[in-house]
Amino acid sequence: MTSRKRKWGIGAVVLLGLALLMAVTGCTPEDENVLKIGMVGPLSGEAAAYGVNILRAAEIAVEEANASGELGDITLKIISEDTEGDWSKAANAFTKLIDVDKVSVIIGGVLSSESEAGSTIVKDAKIPTISPSSTAVDLTKDNPYLFRNCLSDEVQAVQMAEFAVEELGLGKFAVLYTTNDYGKSLRDAFENKAEELAEVVAVEAFADKDNDFKPQLTAIKEKNPDCLYIAGYYTEAAKIAQQAKDLGMDVQILGADGLCNAVLLEIGGEAVEGTYATSGFYPDDPSPAVQNFVKAYQDKHGEEPDMFAAQGYDAARIVIEAIKSKGSTSEEIREGLAATKDFPGITGKTSIDEEGDTIKDVLILKVEDGKFARAR
Repeated sequence: MTSRKRKWGIGAVVLLGLALLMAVTGCTPEDENVLKIGMVGPLSGEAAAYGVNILRAAEIAVEEANASGELGDITLKIISEDTEGDWSKAANAFTKLIDVDKVSVIIGGVLSSESEAGSTIVKDAKIPTISPSSTAVDLTKDNPYLFRNCLSDEVQAVQMAEFAVEELGLGKFAVLYTTNDYGKSLRDAFENKAEELAEVVAVEAFADKDNDFKPQLTAIKEKNPDCLYIAGYYTEAAKIAQQAKDLGMDVQILGADGLCNAVLLEIGGEAVEGTYATSGFYPDDPSPAVQNFVKAYQDKHGEEPDMFAAQGYDAARIVIEAIKSKGSTSEEIREGLAATKDFPGITGKTSIDEEGDTIKDVLILKVEDGKFARAR
């Protein structure tokens, strides 16, 4: 064999080796400094506004980090999976991101049921995961790979019950809850605290995607409450408020962070005026960090970011800080997430406790003149 042929032969072997490496790992040589971040959440369906806003905001955080060079040679890349809000599709999404896409860390799930579906999967695979919005009580307990940077349903519901009694002077409560983990968790916490402080006269249930709530509202009206706590999401809450108004009910409407979306205002209109809801973000906060994020989001998407977007941005920034402080392997990122203390997020200072749960303040917003305003 001539020298030239020998060189071509060696080159062919090298190229074949690279091709095999790419086939097995899914990577190209230039990918070795790319750190993949998975994102799990509803990007279509009834809860799409939550997932889309979280993804958009996480992408902004990643774009900023890549542009700043704060992670050195590391370039971040988000790979998102749409669950459509379905539990089984969420489980498949977690599995795909881990087994096929080889992500190092995951942001999600968005809904509590999604995070519960992925809980054992990420624990077994040892892939750190942080949810910006899964609020079910004890969600992160006994799972060293699952974290969240949002407040639990229990904290939200307890503080809203206290606010309703102590600051609004209410004392005769009705609860209308959706029969999923989120709704049940809020119902339990609110009902227990409200009974401790005042009186709960009615508790009624509805299913996700229901449109007719008049049977439940008629039963509640007979008990003559002065307050209706809706433990559910924005679409149903808006329809409930409209139908309560149609029935002539004179009740103060309260809720949790599932109501904090512009869709509540668009669908509910006048019927949701005066509604109070717990939240983790106030876009009119004058701090430079908040206003810089609001501007970046508005410039890119043409609308104001909601609480879910803000918590998605903070979740991505917490991941970035974990990489900066501990390293870029999955285990190092897990250690960084677990060590989070007084992170100066746009949703307030955030710390992670020993169970992976978040420690931060609760905001209460009120719908005034078709916008969310800070009430506390």
